[in-house]
Amino acid sequence: MQRRFFYLVPLAVFLVMAIYFAVGLTKDPKILPSALIDKPVPDFALPPIEGGPGKGFSSANLKGDGVTIVNVFASWCVPCRVEHPLIARLAELNVAKVYGLNYKDKPKDALRWLAELGDPYTAHGADTKGRVAIDFGVYGVPETFIIDNTGTIRYKHVGPMTADKLEREVLPIIKKLDKGNGQ
Repeated sequence: MQRRFFYLVPLAVFLVMAIYFAVGLTKDPKILPSALIDKPVPDFALPPIEGGPGKGFSSANLKGDGVTIVNVFASWCVPCRVEHPLIARLAELNVAKVYGLNYKDKPKDALRWLAELGDPYTAHGADTKGRVAIDFGVYGVPETFIIDNTGTIRYKHVGPMTADKLEREVLPIIKKLDKGNGQ
């Protein structure tokens, strides 16, 4: 009897692991869950990019003034450069205020990048140590967050925005949140 049990234990462990991995294979690897969806934005206050214009921005800027967007970018990020014209287009549409969170960047490089590509942001803040990005649950740059008028994160896009994603997903979400006053 003990011998039989001895052989069944590895089989049971194998079956549990096989089920665990089988369930994992059914998940879409492109979807990165965010624990902050439907949660308030973290409290933060970011200074402006050193030597640049503005006052920076804080979590208070993301509450009570309609739908807002936070775009995490960096001058050293090639996908950010690809995405930037779409972020500029989003700002031009004037459907939401667009804030830029400059992630772990050298101030001179960030300012040169914004001067070269244009500055579509209502305000931008320098997250030189990456602490605010960590609080937002950022996996890497670029990332874009849609925040309702109550300061609640409603959507997160990881990676560079595409024109299709902007038209089919982001703009409809903004429109829905704007009509529902953030609900």
